[in-house]
Amino acid sequence: MEWSEDGFILGVKPHGETSAIINVLTRKQGRHAGLVRGGRSRRLRPVLQAGNKVNLRWNARLSEHLGNFAVEAIDAKAALLMEDGLSLAGLNAMSALIMSALPEREPHPRLYDVYEILLANLHDIDLWPALYVRFEIGLLEAVGYGLDLSSCAATGVRENLTHVSPRSGQAVCQQSAQPYLDRMLALPGFLRGAGQVQDGDITAGLCLSEYFLKHRVFHAINKDIPPARKRLVEVLRAADIR
Repeated sequence: MEWSEDGFILGVKPHGETSAIINVLTRKQGRHAGLVRGGRSRRLRPVLQAGNKVNLRWNARLSEHLGNFAVEAIDAKAALLMEDGLSLAGLNAMSALIMSALPEREPHPRLYDVYEILLANLHDIDLWPALYVRFEIGLLEAVGYGLDLSSCAATGVRENLTHVSPRSGQAVCQQSAQPYLDRMLALPGFLRGAGQVQDGDITAGLCLSEYFLKHRVFHAINKDIPPARKRLVEVLRAADIR
């Protein structure tokens, strides 16, 4: 069994004295793990960093085996991202969520595209927090818990959608949400295509996606939200990015 494809490094852990096991995200193979022999060498350590784009050649005797990766660098973005604490926090949260929530070897090309776009913009703090929220919404969709933000759950109208029902994951218009505001989740305007990101939208978006990640995804597999994602929220709050 073998395949070859470009992908992004998600995470690396040592294996033995000289090798490493890596997790990668690819368009056709999804999240995939494999062994890199000599992965802890001076030559490969800079390549095997989260956020780097690489060419991967995987082979194994049987498809269910861990298999071996041969890795060649394409774009070493990790070194630049490590110079900025906010960008690094975003990268770490992205990688941790995918490794924790996305089943291995399931292709999700749309999520791959969102990940690639977000990664390409992690240098722009005015842009990437909103893209990051969209990434988490896309992750929910990829694992089968997509939100329906197109129309009101109570009336079916498509205008003035301001909240999301925590029970159904569907948008709710302002009038229908009014009696239940203490139970509803705020829906930031940029997620429904209503213009620019406003003050408070990033916080609201992160709270929205976190609720469904926690209650629909991680509780079902007896896990908690990854520490790297919690750290991202703290870093954005400290930088007054709301």
